[in-house]
Amino acid sequence: MKILPINPTENVTIASLRDFLETCRGIAQSAGRPQLVSISLVVESLDPLAVLESIFDSNQLHFYTERPAQGFAVAGAEAVLEFSAAGLDRFKLARDYITQVLADTIAVGPLHEPFAGPHFFFSAAFTSTVEVGAVFPALRLFVPRWQVARMGDSTVAVANLLITPDAPVDLLAAKVWKAHEKFRAFDYRSATRKNRPSAPLQISEIGGPDAYRTAVEHALQEIMRGDYLKIVLARARRLTANEDFHPLGVLNHLRQRFPSCYAFSIANGCGQSFIGASPERLVRVASGRMHTEALAGSAPRGDSASEDAAFARILLQSEKDRREHQLVLDSIARRLADLHLQLEYAAQPRVLGLANVQHLHSPISAELPTGVHILDLVARLHPTPAVGGTPREPAAAAIARLESFNRGLYAGPQGWVDHRGGGEFLVGLRSALIDGPTAIVYAGAGIVAGSTPEKEFAETELKFKALLEVLIAP
Repeated sequence: MKILPINPTENVTIASLRDFLETCRGIAQSAGRPQLVSISLVVESLDPLAVLESIFDSNQLHFYTERPAQGFAVAGAEAVLEFSAAGLDRFKLARDYITQVLADTIAVGPLHEPFAGPHFFFSAAFTSTVEVGAVFPALRLFVPRWQVARMGDSTVAVANLLITPDAPVDLLAAKVWKAHEKFRAFDYRSATRKNRPSAPLQISEIGGPDAYRTAVEHALQEIMRGDYLKIVLARARRLTANEDFHPLGVLNHLRQRFPSCYAFSIANGCGQSFIGASPERLVRVASGRMHTEALAGSAPRGDSASEDAAFARILLQSEKDRREHQLVLDSIARRLADLHLQLEYAAQPRVLGLANVQHLHSPISAELPTGVHILDLVARLHPTPAVGGTPREPAAAAIARLESFNRGLYAGPQGWVDHRGGGEFLVGLRSALIDGPTAIVYAGAGIVAGSTPEKEFAETELKFKALLEVLIAP
């Protein structure tokens, strides 16, 4: 990536912007290839979700996620560049594409700031291939035309544009200038209130009311037979409302209800959006270190501090849940072994309390060797035993056979890669696919020896309840 020593906040006029873009066009002409131009600005405090609401367009790609407890939020929309891939090497192909794009990228602005510079936003399905007509491809990444992000008390706006050797510089300068003026003093008044639907409502179980219990029974037989040690089986329910769901209307309630989770919305540009509030990070890379986690084993929340603590103690002492959690830890270590990382994690898991459920949780970190990319980690870690099973291959084959629906983006890795090779990916859990007045909601549970169909069904009901409460207005 070429970083030009230009401060985009000094001597800012449309003439100076035009001169800068003329320089970029000259570089494109010399290279004989288009150049991605990324302009970053520190701006006054903005709420990225409020910005996305103000300019929401269901016919454009968008990516939004925030984690209030971690202090960040990022929104990007409209694709300047887009890339799709399928197959077992989809993440390698994505890495190669990013390398190619960055070789022809020109960046200016305070690139030391969090979320400055070009970012590549990902949506990835649970499986490496998807059925014909799927609403999302197996993997898609895009570079947004505009991006707004907040980290702590810093807010950065990024404008990205593609400069070809014959680019109309005057027209592009006018567009960037208009966006620059808009983000200097953003006006939220153009946003309209995004209400959630209310009853009447139809809810149906995809596959039928007995499909999940039957699938768990078959899985337990296969575990007893030694086909695999653990499998995660999910349910899907179709909700039909009397009016359209608006993904950002639902997202507002998700972010308030689950502040410790990743609230997210990913739009495909054709009217459908995948939204959720995931408790699980797949992997984060920053400052040369990787961070992941083992999240497995569940218990309900109590109605009082004493009841809550009692549930947590039972969870910590549960042989079944501790065994399920250890399977996830062992699998992560095994999958990353060829990278020779020195994984660091506590000897005993802690309890992570969410709004409606608590889990056994073990944060894991390690120094990254030179040359190891975040997408190398994603390719190895997905799917974790927390959403797939162990051993991976027989569990994945059983999921495809036993579940009565295609997962799509559910339980897949969603996130971003920045120009430094860092980034963050979450696991698409506690989620729903929004399509007009229809929402398909997903919830799963881990099945190991000692599981019962009744208990796993009850766990998924608990997870569904939390989603239904934010999808539908009281």
